[in-house]
Parts: sequence; C-alpha cells; structure tokens
Amino acid sequence: MIRSMTGYARVDSQGPWGRLSWEIRGVNHRYLDLQFKLPDDVRSLENEFRAQASTHLARGKVECGLRYQPAGSGMGTIEIDLDRLAALTSALDLISQQITAVALPDALKVLSYPGVTRDLPADASALNRAVRDLFDHALAEFTDMRAREGERLAQLLIDRCVLIDDLITKVRARYAVVRAQWWDRLRSKAADLNVELDPGRFEQELVVALQRLDVDEELSRLLSHLVEVRAALTRPEPVGRRLDFLMQELNREANTLSSKSQDAEMTQHAVEMKVLIEQMREQVQNLE
Repeated sequence: MIRSMTGYARVDSQGPWGRLSWEIRGVNHRYLDLQFKLPDDVRSLENEFRAQASTHLARGKVECGLRYQPAGSGMGTIEIDLDRLAALTSALDLISQQITAVALPDALKVLSYPGVTRDLPADASALNRAVRDLFDHALAEFTDMRAREGERLAQLLIDRCVLIDDLITKVRARYAVVRAQWWDRLRSKAADLNVELDPGRFEQELVVALQRLDVDEELSRLLSHLVEVRAALTRPEPVGRRLDFLMQELNREANTLSSKSQDAEMTQHAVEMKVLIEQMREQVQNLE
C-alpha cells in the first residue's frame, strides 16, 4: 500500500483516572525516527509503544506525545523517587561544601524538583490500559491518514505517467519526420554540389550521422521505467526509495533525449517531460 510519510492524528479519552490526549504527527525522513513525549506515570510503557509503532511505520520522523491530566486530588497518592532524591541531596551537599554562603532549599522546593515526586493514580493498571487503548486508536487514525494521502499521491504519479506516455508518442512520431527531413536535406545538398557520389558510401555516412541523433533507445527506456513506476505503486511494501531511484533514471533519459534533439519540437517535448518528472520526484519524497 502506498502511504505518505506526512500525517497527523489526535485522540482524547476521559475516565476515572483523568483525561488523556494522544497526538501523533509525521514528516519526511530518510529512515524511521520515533520520538515519544510521555508523562512520568506511563514512561515505562515507551518501549512497548515504540515497538508497536515500528510494526506499522517504515519511514518518517514521527512525534508521539501524550498529555495526562489526573482526575483530581484524592484519586491517588504522591510517591517520592528515593534514588532521585538521594542524587539531588548529594548534589546539594556538594554545592554547600564548595559555596558555603548558599542557603539550602526547604523541603517544598525539593519536592517540586522534577522527578522527585509523582502522582500515582488509585489504579495504575486501569490508567495503563486506557493509555494503550488510546494509542491503538491514535496509531490507526495516523496510518489511515497516511494511506489516504498516499492514494492521492499515487494517483498524481499515475496521471504524470500518462502525460509522459503521450509525450513519448509525440517524440517518436516527430523523430520519424525529422529523420526523413534529414535524409532529404542531405541528398539535396549532395545534388547541389554537382558531383558524382558513391551511393553506397553516401548512405553509409548518412546512417552514421543519423545514429548520433537516434533517440529510440532513450524512448524505450523511458517507457520501461514508466512500467516499473506503475508496478511499484501496486506493491504492498513501502516503495518510496524504489520510486526515488526510478525518478533518477527517468530524469537521466529525459536529459539524454534533450541533448540529442536537433529539432525545436522534440526539444520542447523533452523539456515538458523533465518538468513532469521533477513534479513526480518532489511527490515521491513524501512517500514511505
């Protein structure tokens, strides 16, 4: 399934444990970069969420944030992190030894230091279940949005492929005309010289000259790459990198076609191809 790397989802939930709000947003990135912002109450679940997200996402910078507002005082108790408190006490003792004029903070200030205390809900397991269920919902909405955006981008790529197909047909038809004109023009110039030419040698030299202008190989490769683009859009796995490579190949052939062209109409068609390929390349950067 074609999916975009950009997306957004926000879901909320409320219960006896309080109010929860998950927010997930994603942007383009070469690899999968998961970032979580969790309150202390559920920070222990981060590895679980990270593993779950990794099964649904392949690429992109994805920020997952959870906001938690407890139901109110009396719903739980305050727990003191003794290790954190010991580390803070050790740091304060060190400061008092180095700078004797500094007054030590009172107990309330120590309690307000980040990480020293945390509110524990009356039923931590109920909170964890609610957080897990809500994350499932948020992740599903996020991936659905990426899929919808991916379908739109895939259709854009298909439309551009059709336009490039039409340009290839026009270039092939025009090249046949240009080839015939070159043939007639060189015969006419030879006749103007009023000299006797070896017909076999003349045609041999003419064929060599026309081969330098032959664009049939470039047109065939362009068509082949377009077939690969369409096939990639039907694959179930992420194909962003594959499509990016195909855009490079399409652009290379279009550049060669433009450089070989000795006709204004063919050159214009080649330029239009390059514009379409660049539009496709920009959109492919958004695909997973």
